[in-house]
Amino acid sequence: FEGITCNAEESVKEIELSNQNLTGALPLNLICQLQSLDKLSLRYNLLENFTGEELSNCVKLQYLDLGNNVFEGPFPDQILELKKLNFLDLGYCGIKGRIPRAIGNLTVLTDLQLQNNGLSGKIPVEIGKLHKLRRLQLYDNRLQGKLPVGLRNLTKLEYLDVSRNQLEGDISLLRYLTNMVSLQLTENLFTGIVPAGIWGLPKMVTIDITSNQFEGPITSDIKNAKEIRRLSTTWNKLSGELPEEISEATSLEIIELSSNQFSGKIPGGIGELKRLSSLELQYNRLSGSIPESLSSCRSITVINMAHNHLAGKIPRSSPLLDILDLSQNELSGNIPKSLSSHSWSVLYLSNNRLSGPTPLSLVTAASERNFEGNPGLCRKKDHGPCLKEKSWEVKSFHRLTFSENEILDSLQQQNLIGRGGSGNVYKATLSNGLDLAVKHIWLKDSHASRRSQNSKPIQSKFDSKAKEFDTEVRTLSSIRHVNVVKLYCSMTSQDSSLFVYEYLPNGSLWDRLHMCRETELDWDTRYHIAVGAAKGLEYLHQGCERSVIHRDIKSSNILLDEFLKPRIADFGLAKMVQANGGKDSTHVIVGTHGYIAPKYCYTTK
Repeated sequence: FEGITCNAEESVKEIELSNQNLTGALPLNLICQLQSLDKLSLRYNLLENFTGEELSNCVKLQYLDLGNNVFEGPFPDQILELKKLNFLDLGYCGIKGRIPRAIGNLTVLTDLQLQNNGLSGKIPVEIGKLHKLRRLQLYDNRLQGKLPVGLRNLTKLEYLDVSRNQLEGDISLLRYLTNMVSLQLTENLFTGIVPAGIWGLPKMVTIDITSNQFEGPITSDIKNAKEIRRLSTTWNKLSGELPEEISEATSLEIIELSSNQFSGKIPGGIGELKRLSSLELQYNRLSGSIPESLSSCRSITVINMAHNHLAGKIPRSSPLLDILDLSQNELSGNIPKSLSSHSWSVLYLSNNRLSGPTPLSLVTAASERNFEGNPGLCRKKDHGPCLKEKSWEVKSFHRLTFSENEILDSLQQQNLIGRGGSGNVYKATLSNGLDLAVKHIWLKDSHASRRSQNSKPIQSKFDSKAKEFDTEVRTLSSIRHVNVVKLYCSMTSQDSSLFVYEYLPNGSLWDRLHMCRETELDWDTRYHIAVGAAKGLEYLHQGCERSVIHRDIKSSNILLDEFLKPRIADFGLAKMVQANGGKDSTHVIVGTHGYIAPKYCYTTK
């Protein structure tokens, strides 16, 4: 029969019926009549109601695998009478209660797997009697207390996984387990210093101590761990400098040291780890530069060094790199052109000190935030010259207490407070505490700029437009009224202009009427806003040397100061009445539908 193996005497020796969709109770009364049975494997079925009765009759049983069934209930004591067992798997079975102290009677066990159950209480000290044990898996239970002292006796132990329990205390006794291949202590409450001997165990392949409260350094003896492939210490309190000797652990593939307190420089030779595929050092206190050696690490696909104090330039990228996060550091210089050759899954360079142009292939609408917080970095999709590299003509209309660079530095994504058809509006907070609003308008795209450099008619047309625009700004700049927004200055380059206004913290009247439920306007406040706006319009029409017709008065163009006093804003469509008093008309109707005066629509006057 399939799954049944017999010995030379034709007696059943092994039953292997895993993954057969078996249901119901386990018929041990029949199975244990097989006097030669030494292996019983029924994992990945739907067996239930297992009490272990009559299991003690399977006196020759050496291998018992009942994992991944739905037994429920306490640990079956009858198993503890099977003195010849060397393999026991009761993982994922719904077993509850404590691990019995008599587990120490199974002295020939080499493999004990009790993972993903409801086991609670302490790990019994008697487990230290299992001197032949090579694998102990107790992860995903509710075990508490310290590791039992007897664990130090398991000198043949190779695989220890007690992850996701509530174990506590130090792990100093583990330094005696010199044959360890895999140590997994994830998501417990362990404290203290990781013993120096642990880092350099010569057979160790995996160290995962993520999400504990370990302290102290990674010691230089890690150079002796020639077989280690994964080193994970995320979410602990480890500190000190990363040892240069880590580059001698030549089998390392994954280094995850994020969210600790490591400081100092990243080891310069870390890129010499030719098998390294993932390096995660984010949320530490690392300083210095990013090692150039990482450029030659040809197998690396993930680098995350965000939220450190790294400085200097970004080195050339390695060819397989797919995820790169260097945000929240102090990196400077240009973005390397080598980054353009990747199809990135993740690329974050925000909040550094980078400058110069962003490679065109990296700039998309979705990626704008990936580069924000770099004042000297150009992020425009059309890739005109970076703002700080432009030549700006500044025209002031009030006494200025700020510099050109302070205004340019404010043009960052995190300062964006509004968008419009003609440009974006940013909030600028100056070193003296003054808040300003900066409107950035692109007069033409950079492609047109490049085409027009050798075309005099086009350039002449642009110069004429710029002159007309300048005349209008000069006129608006002469306005002085409490109900008209104050324009401090304009800054003009070849293809864009900046307008620096006073900042009005309560936004627009439209926002207050439709968006801000927590601060609804009472009727008295609405009345004073209406009167203030009317006074502003009266001044524009009759109080200026040349009357100004706004042509787009609406609630979104009425801004409110900290006392909810109104200011008329956004003069992008405004027009000055001719000085000679002649008739002024246009064949183009401008303004916003729903707000345009009916007479203006009919007569265009």
